[in-house]
Amino acid sequence: MRKFFFSPVLGRSELGLVREGNEDSGFISTDLIAVADGMGGHVGGEVASKTAIKTLSKLQHLLDTSEIDLDSKEDLYLNMVHEMDSEISSVSALNSDLNGMGTTITALAILEKNVSLLHVGDSRCYRIRSGKIEQISTDHTLVQELLTQGRITHDEIADHPQRSMLTQALMGNENIQPVLIEYPAVNGDIYLLCSDGLSGVLSDLEILNIVKKNSLEDAVGLLIDGAYQNGAPDNVTVILAQVSEDGVEFDAKFIGAANE
Repeated sequence: MRKFFFSPVLGRSELGLVREGNEDSGFISTDLIAVADGMGGHVGGEVASKTAIKTLSKLQHLLDTSEIDLDSKEDLYLNMVHEMDSEISSVSALNSDLNGMGTTITALAILEKNVSLLHVGDSRCYRIRSGKIEQISTDHTLVQELLTQGRITHDEIADHPQRSMLTQALMGNENIQPVLIEYPAVNGDIYLLCSDGLSGVLSDLEILNIVKKNSLEDAVGLLIDGAYQNGAPDNVTVILAQVSEDGVEFDAKFIGAANE
């Protein structure tokens, strides 16, 4: 069986220009990458995103075993959302200041011959293939539901007063319906995970042009720069990873609040 990796993988998480703390967290490795965008005043957002990412990373080893089949790995991967949600509930219960905290989670894992997207919230996953960009995650937001129902147009999203309202997030209340979608792993595909600090200020075309014209390492920095040039109203986290059959092992790394 062909073995695929994420290689290279680059990621950065930076504080926005109007934020007091970075509520984003991320994780990068050769076979699992993830972004979490926390919410919940004071330190709640930072704690929620960090909790989700740390919990996911601790469970990663379950996906590496050769003793279970692909279907079982997919079930384990999907269930990790509920493990993250449960841990957020436990942490929140210990500190009343953290009541109401929550986070998005968007993760990609290479499971044998597939790239598997696990998604709750509005952090995004894009795939860049053959010079074209495609958003493969669906925002769990009120405006996305209204758009799907045909009640608003794309042009109305930017100015909609409830454009940031999530319909799903990890908040420790078990009220989630995570999405798990499988895609065949294709050598050379580039995947971008980002918080809405990037996707909220740069268009898909602007993102694509930066990635196409630069190395992945340079592109990460230029995407962050693009967010700052557009006011960086939110924290911005970017992970770029290319699917390869020639992966180079490296130590897993936390970024953003999870690295503090």
